[in-house]
Amino acid sequence: MGRAFEFRKARKMKRWSAMSKAFTRIGKDIVMAVKEGGPDPDSNSRLRAVIQNAKSVNMPKDNVERAIKKASDKSQGDYKEVIFEGYAPHGIAILVETATDNNTRTVANVRSYFNKCDGSLGTSGSVVFMFDHTCNFRIEAGDLDPEELELEFIDFGAEEVFADDDGILIYAPFENFGAIQAELEKRNIEILSSGFERIPQVTKALSAEAAADVEKLLEKLEEDDDVQNVYHTMEESTDN
Repeated sequence: MGRAFEFRKARKMKRWSAMSKAFTRIGKDIVMAVKEGGPDPDSNSRLRAVIQNAKSVNMPKDNVERAIKKASDKSQGDYKEVIFEGYAPHGIAILVETATDNNTRTVANVRSYFNKCDGSLGTSGSVVFMFDHTCNFRIEAGDLDPEELELEFIDFGAEEVFADDDGILIYAPFENFGAIQAELEKRNIEILSSGFERIPQVTKALSAEAAADVEKLLEKLEEDDDVQNVYHTMEESTDN
């Protein structure tokens, strides 16, 4: 199996946000999708993807419709996607994806977390090159064969296709999201969820004590309402 498989296996049971945080993240995704492409999911592929993700975390349909209506209101402010880069203790690179309506607040908060946990906030481009920006799709396994599917979707940019307990996952470079989404929809293959991840090219193993130092920073970052995702180069256990 490839790096995407190992990355997903390590993260599956770790740091999946509480339901309320997942709803908050998806709510912001809905606002950004509607502001970008309008409130009709039939003509807005990004919004279609967000609605699929809302279903995958059991977000009530009323919540989704309310969020779309709210996002369509011209008085609703927009969220800006901002990436922060830096280092945790012990040389672990950290990449933080945020969605914020107040960048001054977010910058101050993120900087304070790094400072309090003996890390250092870096400049743009300081660690992002250490991660591969990928897209992924989860689909129903059904009668589909992952190996055959991988061969068929190579032409659309797929790099890894593998099965787990919840279906089949397709991983590809970030820029191939649209092509794979369109082909899955063309084939009437239901997309259960989709998204983007940053997979570290190289990870670093730490002692339990050193890993605990890094975890303190990760927890502070992930508890912040402006933070959507946190990625790092610390090697994670796959014993889940």
